[in-house]
Amino acid sequence: AGDGEKDALPPCNLQVYTYTCDVSKRENVYSTAERVRKEVGEVSVLVNNAGVVSGHHLLECPDELIERTMMVNCHAHFWTAKAFLPKMLEMNHGHIVTVASSLGLFSTAGVEDYCASKFGAVGFHESLSHELKAAEKDGIKTTLVCPYLVDTGMFRGCRIRKEIEPFLPPLKPEYCVKQAMRAILTDQPMICTPRLMYMVTFMKSILPFEAVVCMYRFLGADKCMYPFIAQRKQATNNNEAKNGI
Repeated sequence: AGDGEKDALPPCNLQVYTYTCDVSKRENVYSTAERVRKEVGEVSVLVNNAGVVSGHHLLECPDELIERTMMVNCHAHFWTAKAFLPKMLEMNHGHIVTVASSLGLFSTAGVEDYCASKFGAVGFHESLSHELKAAEKDGIKTTLVCPYLVDTGMFRGCRIRKEIEPFLPPLKPEYCVKQAMRAILTDQPMICTPRLMYMVTFMKSILPFEAVVCMYRFLGADKCMYPFIAQRKQATNNNEAKNGI
């Protein structure tokens, strides 16, 4: 298509079904999956995208928020896969998409629960992918999506070194979706956005820890979450003051 042209979509009647489900509760996932099977049909594409963050330093974070982060960001992947994978295996057809994070490949300070949950999601996805390969279920594809900071407000306030920020601005959600969709449609096993994330992951894998610390300090990534955590703490304090707590 030439510049300024929009892709023409063929006319079609699409029907969208929505369901409310607490993915941290396996019984809720299983019951909702059963409703989907009865009311819509079998699911051939599973996208695990739910994510939360506590926004507290480890020693200041309530235990229940740590548990919530792990249950939503990691444990839920087990329940959704157990709910929909059996039919995919039976048909040898399907696609499992894990929306993780660049913080599932390398970590930073102050978001221990979030990093742990995303590392867990990445580990789960990779192990499941190997299991499908070992079972020779070549009709079931998997795609791991690891974006950099996305401009959704989830990590509002996160800042890297100001000289580096113009080269690594927060990603637009539409851009991330477009990149992920392209990877899914081409059966790409993994997609990191932007591409620089591949380099950071590679450097983290080969460099000694102290060298990684130096790289983080140069980028301003070592304490990039501290402004975000400070904003969350201030917002919490303001809400408590307003509510008279």
